[in-house]
Amino acid sequence: MYDNQVGKLWADRGFLSLKPLGSWIEDLIARIKFLKDWIDLGTPKIFWMSGFFFPQAFVTGILQNFARKRTIAIDKLNYRFGILDNLSGPTDIK
Repeated sequence: MYDNQVGKLWADRGFLSLKPLGSWIEDLIARIKFLKDWIDLGTPKIFWMSGFFFPQAFVTGILQNFARKRTIAIDKLNYRFGILDNLSGPTDIK
């Protein structure tokens, strides 16, 4: 704590970050609030992807849920991303 570094025990079990201890704690509190709000208020409209401990699992879970709901093989699904520009709206990327 004296050198403002995340302790080894916390770093080994917590989320990956190069932030100093104070910023790491602020981030931890924000992550807990995000998850608590999700539990208390229901599914959010926007997800804080970097707030997840392992975002790849969340993204895979989205594909799995969609595939199961529509009875589609998961390996036939993929994501398509668009760039959002506040001035002109979404633009698809091919």
